[in-house]
Amino acid sequence: MNHPKEELSQEELLSILKTRFEKNMQRHPGMDWEAVRAKLESNPQKIDSLHEMETTGGEPDVVVLAEGKSGEVIFIDCSAESPAGRRSCCFDLEAWESRKQNKPATNAMEMAAEMKIEILSEEQYRALQQVGKFDTKTSSWIKTPAAIRKLGGALFCDRRYDHVFLYHNGADSYYAARGFRGLLRV
Repeated sequence: MNHPKEELSQEELLSILKTRFEKNMQRHPGMDWEAVRAKLESNPQKIDSLHEMETTGGEPDVVVLAEGKSGEVIFIDCSAESPAGRRSCCFDLEAWESRKQNKPATNAMEMAAEMKIEILSEEQYRALQQVGKFDTKTSSWIKTPAAIRKLGGALFCDRRYDHVFLYHNGADSYYAARGFRGLLRV
């Protein structure tokens, strides 16, 4: 991956996550940090993904989603703006390969796959916006239906005028203020 990497020990990462969890209880009412920590410690590969989310500027936190299964813990990037270490990327590998000049360093779908996280769907993005105000100056790529992608497009969202907007763009486009938010299921 082409992004600056800050190395955090597992204890440093868990401490950061705990502090964020405790400061933002509205994102996960009724949940207990020690139960979340135990789940993470029994899934060390998920800690690696959270490390990637954190060091690319995502500020992951537990967010309760209606789609969550019983006992499942869902972390979502909760940085105020699209994660800084995941911006200036086109949508996917096909879009990246189609660019003849001025290629960005990477693409959102490939980077998410390398991090072993999912890009948010429109529904997940809108649910996240119910627990805070995100992307008021940036935007984030979201999962795009195959029919739109087949025609060369991709979808992104942001929050402006206290509303969440869904937009489209060519999948090969990239902007300094557009990245992607990820989701990790534990």
